[in-house]
Amino acid sequence: MFYFRTVSVNPKMPERISRLQDLQYNLWFSWHEPALELYRQLNEVLWEDCYHNPVKFLLELHQEDLHEAAQDSNYLALYDQVIGDFDRYMNEEKWFHKYYNQHKDRSIAYFSAEFGLHESLPIYSGGLGVLAGDHTKAASDLGIPFIGVGLLYKQGYFTQRINREGWQEAFYPHYNFYQMPIVPAVHENGTEVQIPVDLPQGTVFLKVWEMKVGLAKIYLLDADVARNSKEDRALTAQLYGGDRDMRIKQEIILGIGGVKALRALGIIPYAWHINEGHASFLCIERIRELVQTGIPVATAKEVVKSNTLFTTHTPVPAGHDTFDEEKIDYYFGYLYGQLGMSRDQFMQLGWNKEHKAFNMTVLALNLSSYCNGVSRLHGEVSRKMFQIFFDQLPVEEVPITSVTNGVHAESWIAQEIKDLYREYLGNEWDKNISDQEQWHKVDNISDERIWNIHKKKKEDMIFFVRHRLEQKKLRNHESSESVAEVQNFLSPDSLTIGFARRFATYKRATLLFRNKERLAHLFNNPERPLQIIFSGKAHPADDAGKEFIQKIYQYANEEPFRGKIVFLEDYDINVARYLVQGVDVWLNTPRWPMEASGTSGMKVAMNGGLHWSVLDGWWPEGYNGYNGFAIGEIDNSHLSEQELDREDSYSLYALLEEVIIPSYYNREDHLPREWIKRVKDSIKTLSPVFNTGRMVQEYASQFYVNCIDRGLMFSEENFALAGRVRAFKQYLMENWHHVDFKNVNFNGTKDMNVGDELTLSATVRLGPINHNDVRVEIAYGYESEHSLHNIQTKPMNLVEAVGDGLYRYSGSLQHAQQGTFGYTVRIRPSSTYFANDFELPLVTWAGTF
Repeated sequence: MFYFRTVSVNPKMPERISRLQDLQYNLWFSWHEPALELYRQLNEVLWEDCYHNPVKFLLELHQEDLHEAAQDSNYLALYDQVIGDFDRYMNEEKWFHKYYNQHKDRSIAYFSAEFGLHESLPIYSGGLGVLAGDHTKAASDLGIPFIGVGLLYKQGYFTQRINREGWQEAFYPHYNFYQMPIVPAVHENGTEVQIPVDLPQGTVFLKVWEMKVGLAKIYLLDADVARNSKEDRALTAQLYGGDRDMRIKQEIILGIGGVKALRALGIIPYAWHINEGHASFLCIERIRELVQTGIPVATAKEVVKSNTLFTTHTPVPAGHDTFDEEKIDYYFGYLYGQLGMSRDQFMQLGWNKEHKAFNMTVLALNLSSYCNGVSRLHGEVSRKMFQIFFDQLPVEEVPITSVTNGVHAESWIAQEIKDLYREYLGNEWDKNISDQEQWHKVDNISDERIWNIHKKKKEDMIFFVRHRLEQKKLRNHESSESVAEVQNFLSPDSLTIGFARRFATYKRATLLFRNKERLAHLFNNPERPLQIIFSGKAHPADDAGKEFIQKIYQYANEEPFRGKIVFLEDYDINVARYLVQGVDVWLNTPRWPMEASGTSGMKVAMNGGLHWSVLDGWWPEGYNGYNGFAIGEIDNSHLSEQELDREDSYSLYALLEEVIIPSYYNREDHLPREWIKRVKDSIKTLSPVFNTGRMVQEYASQFYVNCIDRGLMFSEENFALAGRVRAFKQYLMENWHHVDFKNVNFNGTKDMNVGDELTLSATVRLGPINHNDVRVEIAYGYESEHSLHNIQTKPMNLVEAVGDGLYRYSGSLQHAQQGTFGYTVRIRPSSTYFANDFELPLVTWAGTF
């Protein structure tokens, strides 16, 4: 192979429309329909051929098209409108400035292995990446000083092709980053930013790319640079590709390289957000930086912890990245000295005793002040999963909270629906998206309007699906008859179900087919026909997932279902957009409780479809009995997998036959009035809650601002407070064995009445620990299954110091409600500098009393 250089030759842009070149490099265009129309109108065929990528589009656009546009008054009016919209968006006062103006210039660094923002940047695999992309967009909308950090994958995740046998084949195209809406990051002197990261085989150099997302920025690391070896250049080739060595190298590059990149760019984050465990090594690099300046390692850990947030997305232990001791030694042995740690101390940062492995989630938990799951149910599941590290605490008090996911409405709602909302809810509906009052105005929309718009989006979806299917058949060299029949596939008048997601077996894509004869009857009822569109990728190494895809493909080719069941290959943001805007109902069948959150159903609801799901992930919070459909029970933990599948399939068929199909097809004046009523209820109850505006406001108010404040406080006076907190924790841990209850007395009886007061007194032994450093409290809650639930606490008052480390406390409770309650007393550490009650998970409970 010989050396050569490349250059991108652009058409000369007429001055009158010159800002098209600026706009193409800000992903704001991706959620502003008039901006997309600005490119589409230049050459609609080329726009589709370039897959909505404005950079590639302008590279290939004819000069004449630009000159014609620059002289077209209609086009110029649209251009001026879009540029005006963009400038207002970039300069107007936003939510964060209004409420947290003191922090408006203090960056939040958000590390994620993938970002899914638009089809023109295919560096994401699915839900995690799309959530990260929507999070970034909402952070921009709210004016949060947000900096994303990720990896730039030369081959992306993979391009999915389904062959004639229905088997998934993975293809890995090489992307030209200079034809994407990103640019190389540069120093002030104009030179490109490259940063070194040490790996056992030597130093790897990473080029840094910049992506603008409205007011936010994302920096992406790329190992495909000339000064690296061929093997090292492949380190950022594929997302979730390769073996365990590739995984740990990528996670080192993301975490350690990401911190180095921010330093090289002169960016000083005041808060750090780890989006899933892949990026947890960023904490190691931050500790190393502090230790190298002379800060003791124990203090450095407190500094890092003070302003770090960790979000976990994985509801099963097997989904968390782990590495064995030998691999950690191999990749980090050289760092132990730089970190001021022994080997054992380093291992303990991420060690999972149960699985005897270094766990990236444990590492993040140990070095974060805050941790959250991505739905209320997922928060509960995570607390149970990680209670092993908080064995003195009841499950519900494990310090893992939750922020339920949302979706970026502007990115996912069809323009026709946006216009409808603007007409009925007001011009500012999107800026006030979480205002529940405004959504009640949805009831004022005529049934005809909302139904006709939905029918139009459904027809658009079917046209898109048919075109995609036709292209697949042509590529697979199928017969002309097979290609031609696609034009008769799917009917705009049939009830249309959508099912699209990662094809992992626990998502049970084939659950609908447990009774094929029953299903075939439903699909072929001439009065009330049914059809379903499937889409999604299985991980290239997941043969079981690929077998599920093949089964769906085979069902789709069987005569009872042919033309009524289709599988759409290469699921991505563009495909998802068509589906969530066009389907009547969205089916979601994960095996409970293995769905952390899910977001596709939220998108469907905002577009006038209905969600039909197992009560998992976000759906228990959203479902009100009428705004969609619920499969099975909220808690099926007592059932085996086989029993659960059976029961859920019964529920699924019953809902379909008795509720969904009748509701859709029962017509009054040619309109499904009952269905539309459900749609309106879905829109007005789900849209104001399950959006990223609400979600990111929660992250900012609950975590980001607290992280910034704590980070500033812990860094003052050369990290003096961090040192004191570390010493305080160490002292408590060394002396907690002295803490005990000498006696507990109470005046209660086995049976009491509402309004009766229960008083307790306790003599406690604290030994050398100061009584101001602990909290003695009554803990009480509902008694169930030999445990307390919905635990509440009330502090006990210090009555006197008895001497010799003994103290007497008293407190009381008044029974305000009837029922069976349990109560006890306990002692725990207390400090105004703790991020939560159990930052130091020490607690002593009273014995029998």
